[in-house]
Amino acid sequence: MHPTPDPDPDDLVRRHAPGTRVTYRARQRSVDATAWLRLALHLPAFLLSLGLVLALSVLLDAWLGLPVWLPAPLWLASGALVFNRTVEDRLARHLLRLQRPLPHELAALAPVWREVTARAGVDGSRYQLWIEDSRDLNAFAAAGHLVGVTRYAVENLPRSQLAAVLAHELGHHTGGHAWTALLARWYALPARAAWRLAVRLRPRMARGLSYGATVALTAASCWLAYLTLAATYGLPLLLLALPWLTAAVARRGELRADAHAAALGFGPTLAALLAQVLAEEEEQERRDSASAAGARGTGPFARLLSSHPDHRTRLHHLQPYLRPAR
Repeated sequence: MHPTPDPDPDDLVRRHAPGTRVTYRARQRSVDATAWLRLALHLPAFLLSLGLVLALSVLLDAWLGLPVWLPAPLWLASGALVFNRTVEDRLARHLLRLQRPLPHELAALAPVWREVTARAGVDGSRYQLWIEDSRDLNAFAAAGHLVGVTRYAVENLPRSQLAAVLAHELGHHTGGHAWTALLARWYALPARAAWRLAVRLRPRMARGLSYGATVALTAASCWLAYLTLAATYGLPLLLLALPWLTAAVARRGELRADAHAAALGFGPTLAALLAQVLAEEEEQERRDSASAAGARGTGPFARLLSSHPDHRTRLHHLQPYLRPAR
């Protein structure tokens, strides 16, 4: 039996006035399989980061006399900071380049958000609405409590479609997608920083080495890699698949967020919006192909590395929510 589509999504603000009593769910959010998989795929980066922090602890102990056991617990505990409201505010303003909604934008967003969260049984006041100054049609969930919407979406989407978009983003929060993604990136920062530093220093180091030293260093690296693969039965080779696996999990998260919005009754509206965007993209592709430039389509490898499924796939997965209940 499939969820029954909402018969009149454009009536959403009239049916939930600000004074309407709303029953909240006991569990406001959870961690679904997609969120757990995301954390699991970032485990190698986390372990590498932990190893770097431990190595830094030894150096700090030798140079400054800092207790060797202190940096690692502090680093592990620092993950809680990313969910602090003050830190989230700085994250939204300075990293994500978001702005607080203007009065007329908040007047358009607040009742729609209140309706969406009321349907989900979620306390919407726990989350912060932000505006991205962009002419693109987009919205996103970030950190533990951030919901960003582009100014174009607020100004141009019908109220029902804006509600469907917000319901999708709420699904990322209630499914644990947003906070697990941030936590995974946070704990991978030391490993990412070390990798970028190594990439920058490699050309300089190569220029400073003689030809013989370069050959010897390359041979030693290959031998060490061989010993590592032999000792671990080739398991490190699985790391080469991590970008594709991570992208696949991210795409699954988008489909789960679509399902969340559809289960709340926004399936037909979300499908209509996706079909509209798909038609516009196909029209743009036809124009590009007819032009002298002859734009090329997205290759299969690029699609496999994309964090979002294509619109046709999303529409296909929404089909069960568009059929009348039996």
